[in-house]
Amino acid sequence: MNGSGIKIVQEINKTTESIIGAAIEVHKHLGPGLLESAYEECLCHELNLRNIPFQRQVPLPVVYKGTKLDCGYRIDILANNEVVVELKSIEAIMPIHEAQTLTYMKLGNWKVGLILNFNVPILVKGVKRLVLGLKE
Repeated sequence: MNGSGIKIVQEINKTTESIIGAAIEVHKHLGPGLLESAYEECLCHELNLRNIPFQRQVPLPVVYKGTKLDCGYRIDILANNEVVVELKSIEAIMPIHEAQTLTYMKLGNWKVGLILNFNVPILVKGVKRLVLGLKE
């Protein structure tokens, strides 16, 4: 990997580390058991406090046979225009959740995604980092 590739990976790693830190802070204050929408609202507030740029509920059109179609897909959070963040409040992250996030990453041409499941006793057990086409 060349110098610019290493720098990109380091920047993305820094972004994901900051997002996970913000999510841990939210989980520490709220605990498990709430709706995804509550965690989303609080995580966005925490990202603002940490000056992490993000977009919320980002529309994700699907290109099918050369036509862009609005199928109603939305990414929970896109941080720093580079990390897809999918929020969950479920019993466990399943392969279908990973597949969903990977598909969002492919459709938007993003290299890194995070699935954050807040319905766990300790948040680090609810974090799944996904990488697509990026050498670490």
